[in-house]
Amino acid sequence: MQESQFELKEAYIELFKLLKTLGISESGGSGKALVSTGSVRVDGQVELRKGCKIRSGQTVEVGDFRVKVCTSK
Repeated sequence: MQESQFELKEAYIELFKLLKTLGISESGGSGKALVSTGSVRVDGQVELRKGCKIRSGQTVEVGDFRVKVCTSK
């Protein structure tokens, strides 16, 4: 499994925007479509809310890719 970290610059990032920023999806629309398929997990649970607010300390998984979200220092 490929693991990485993402540093937040704000209080949160919406899930579909995070997927686009990480290059997992090509656009916001494809990020929303990916979430709606049930392929995305947040903290181990399937997440179907496209605009789910991802905050520091959470982990997002898509297939063999896992990213730990943290605050920038």
